[in-house]
Amino acid sequence: MKYEEIRGEIDTGTAARTLPTWAGNVLDGVLDDVAAGRSPVPAVRHPLGFLCLPVERSGDFGVCLHIWTPEVRPAPSTTSPVHCHSWDLLSFVLYGTVRNVRMDVGEGTGGAAQQVFEVISQDDLDELRATGRAVHCSPGLSSTHRTGESYTLPAGVFHSTLIEDGMDAATVALGRQSPGGGDLSLGPMDVPTHQVRRSRSDHADTVRALRRSARRIAAAHCSPRR
Repeated sequence: MKYEEIRGEIDTGTAARTLPTWAGNVLDGVLDDVAAGRSPVPAVRHPLGFLCLPVERSGDFGVCLHIWTPEVRPAPSTTSPVHCHSWDLLSFVLYGTVRNVRMDVGEGTGGAAQQVFEVISQDDLDELRATGRAVHCSPGLSSTHRTGESYTLPAGVFHSTLIEDGMDAATVALGRQSPGGGDLSLGPMDVPTHQVRRSRSDHADTVRALRRSARRIAAAHCSPRR
């Protein structure tokens, strides 16, 4: 399924019946390719702590599987978990519990100041451009989303994402580029502009993670899977 088809399933309320099977088939296809030596594992360690498995990239639209798993160690972060997207996010929770905390960010006082970084991504390379702009942030509204539920986050909203009730969760993440926005992250004031290359984890660990995720999807939605 492509972006519009997946969005249609979520909008019409049929996603809980269709997306788990689709996601399980995506994982099975990747694992079959790896086992046959046709391709390396395409998942990369995202700086925000999950494995990102790209499924579709088409113009302003994208579809990925985001997998939080104890099988793969998190990628090191040079800023903080507080960030905002240049694109509108629509996610469906395949399993686990995801909590999004919206952050109130401004130039007032209260707490240690943090710097705004512009994140410019190309392929597996992120350039984090230090803007020198000092802001303060504090937790705002939070929302919790469980297996079979969906949620949205508009472009430009600072937030952090937490996984509750264990270390396992996965979502189908749909992104639609929003004109005029940018990808931003908050970090220490004394960190200069720098580059970070996203990395693939150990091959065996990643394969175990994808197999674990396939089993979790099957268990959460009561369908047999290898």
